Amino acid sequence: MSRMSSAAAAVLLALGALSAACGPAPVRPVSFPDADVPCPGGRTSWNLQVLDRRAEREGTERAVATVRDALRKSFPGCRWTESDPPAAGEATITIQVHRLASVKIAGSWEAAAEWTVTVRDGNGQVVTEFEANEDVLRPDYRGSDNEKESISAAFRKAMERTVKGLSGIPSFGAARPREGTSMARASQPRLPAGNV
Repeated sequence: MSRMSSAAAAVLLALGALSAACGPAPVRPVSFPDADVPCPGGRTSWNLQVLDRRAEREGTERAVATVRDALRKSFPGCRWTESDPPAAGEATITIQVHRLASVKIAGSWEAAAEWTVTVRDGNGQVVTEFEANEDVLRPDYRGSDNEKESISAAFRKAMERTVKGLSGIPSFGAARPREGTSMARASQPRLPAGNV
């Protein structure tokens, strides 16, 4: 019997080590599509770069894919490319993931989803940049996957903030100069002399 229990303990230990090596708990898929904003900035296509900048990069592919998929599903009217570097004239949304983890601390789970979103036009100029930082504290409920639930809640909040931020990007080239400025006067149509 002791050989069986030793073998069983070894298998459980190996499975535990294997699951810990796979990175953070999986995050529930989310999306926030808005019929009024099928694609940010009034565009039809974007280059999307999702970069893992976490200190501990376990499960990088899964973390990057989760962020990428949530953003794509939130803007179904976009055609997405993944060029690095972006093609000439291609507008780019870059998301640098700084934290995406959940840790058990004294009877509760503390989860964080933190990233920086940078939007560049086709010339490489920054259109907007903002942070999506969300923390969630969850009690350690019995019979629940608290790690997954807490990280999913933080991720959902951060992605919702990201989608709202991207939805607010004005259409490129659609900005009207403020009235009374030299740019506004220069953009007014000129009438031929004598037609006043």
